[in-house]
Amino acid sequence: MLVPVVNMAGERVDEIELRDDVFAVPVNKTVMHQALVRQLANARRGTHKVKGRSEVRGGGRKPWRQKGTGRARQGSIRSPQWRGGGVVFGPTPRSYEKKMPRKMRRIAMRSALSMKASNNQLVIVKDLSLGQPKTRDFVDFLAKLDLHDSVLVLLPARNENIELSARNVSDVKTLLAGYVNVRDVLGHQALVLTPDTVAEIERILG
Repeated sequence: MLVPVVNMAGERVDEIELRDDVFAVPVNKTVMHQALVRQLANARRGTHKVKGRSEVRGGGRKPWRQKGTGRARQGSIRSPQWRGGGVVFGPTPRSYEKKMPRKMRRIAMRSALSMKASNNQLVIVKDLSLGQPKTRDFVDFLAKLDLHDSVLVLLPARNENIELSARNVSDVKTLLAGYVNVRDVLGHQALVLTPDTVAEIERILG
């Protein structure tokens, strides 16, 4: 698949050949959904906790005698029906981790990238660099590329000027190519890559 390469001014300067086994595979929406659910589940901390009747403070004494008062029998003021009592079947710490084979994860990643490529939502920039961290320069760069929606910038290596410049721009995220994932790819409208980023992704997924 041939994709045009542009410069920082948005002018077409070259073309790049994308590997079909990474950027032009049949889109498997089922596996993509499964990978997305897995990633969201694994991001949950699972530290939620409530106290049951055996954990709340107090309630060790029977509030009144069993019979003869005319009231319902009670064994503790920390029973679930009491104000301040324990919680029945409340959440406790647990792991939400889901397993998924590596081959399926790679299929999902290739499907997400292929969907972006087929929708012309991949922008390849030849020399993505800034002389200094400046948000205004980065916003001007996005305007020249006609990118007004959410944008994911994939970098081949750490680039402090780009990362700092994009940090304060809403709906823009920078990410290293080695950390590319289904959630970020599907969660942004356009992907901005460099030829080196493409080579790194093809090395990982090819």
